Amino acid sequence: MTAPSVALLPVDLAHPVGRSWLVAFLTTNRFPFHVTSAPTRNEVERRVADGDFSGPAHALFRVEADGAAVGMVALDDLDDGAPLIDVRLAERARGRGLGVPVVRALADTVFTGYPDVDRLEAQTRDDNVAMRKVLVRCGWVQEAQYRRAWPVEGSAPRDSVAYGLLREDHRTGRVTPFLGRSDAGE
Repeated sequence: MTAPSVALLPVDLAHPVGRSWLVAFLTTNRFPFHVTSAPTRNEVERRVADGDFSGPAHALFRVEADGAAVGMVALDDLDDGAPLIDVRLAERARGRGLGVPVVRALADTVFTGYPDVDRLEAQTRDDNVAMRKVLVRCGWVQEAQYRRAWPVEGSAPRDSVAYGLLREDHRTGRVTPFLGRSDAGE
């Protein structure tokens, strides 16, 4: 099986086509490992109006695999040198081996297009095994785990797990290990 060709294309939410694509994508797919698993049209429109996907602190990309739209990537906190990623694939695109090429394309896009970014961050739930494996395969390092910090509608909160990717590691292919230390004198 040949790996799909993946591209990230900027989405202009000031243009009606970009806005309608985002609304349709987010409201016609379920995202079980996100805080809002089934966003409504009003929720998405409110986020767009609030600037949640717009620069300079945010960026939005449509993910295409072999020329077909299969997902989105949003970047938050671009203005602080370590943006947080939000990767979402359409339900029909999941389980097709797109995670690794998408995350690699994301790192290429950010580290090429945003020279002030030295580190990327990701947060996911402890039970999102597929995404956690993708991040590790792409050279990301688990940096923290916050107990019961991820709200889950209708059940107890899950652990939130944080990962990071350094620009230098992405460039060289090395993985700088997380060197744990204790500030408590242990």
